[in-house]
Amino acid sequence: MTQLQIKPYITEEQLQKKVSEIGAAITKKFKGEQVVAVCVLKGSFVFYSDLIREINADITCEFFGVSSYHGNTSSGEVKVTLDLAHPVEGKHILLVEDIVDTGITMNYLKNSILSRKPASLTTVALLEKPEALKVPCKLDYVGFQITNEFVVGYGLDYQGYYRNLPFIGQVQNFQ
Repeated sequence: MTQLQIKPYITEEQLQKKVSEIGAAITKKFKGEQVVAVCVLKGSFVFYSDLIREINADITCEFFGVSSYHGNTSSGEVKVTLDLAHPVEGKHILLVEDIVDTGITMNYLKNSILSRKPASLTTVALLEKPEALKVPCKLDYVGFQITNEFVVGYGLDYQGYYRNLPFIGQVQNFQ
């Protein structure tokens, strides 16, 4: 495993507070509705599990696996590693992503889900890097806007490691 120097960037307490706020807003939006919450694997699983526990609605869970990173940079090419297991036509979809940087992956996911004719599509990203956007990408809910730095923790990884950190850390020693 590559040993990284990691500086705390967003604390566990800040994450919990923001997840509660987003959960309350989504609860209000979907009051009385059934929702299919789609977790974008792998990086979103920690945020997703915390978020769905903060949403007071009838929720079913789906998972969409994609990959677009090689090392610490986005390749710009989206590879599907796991597709949705059930049809979403006519359903309210909540698409949960860990980080939106280039916008390419989120736009790919949105287009893929919209082509399946859901009743609605709501997007939420824990992190957004506005400086890194390569294509316009509209999000409904954003936890934190961050600078264009590489971060790990709270589900985000480097070469599969560091997902288990309870905070978001900024990597200090990339060349």
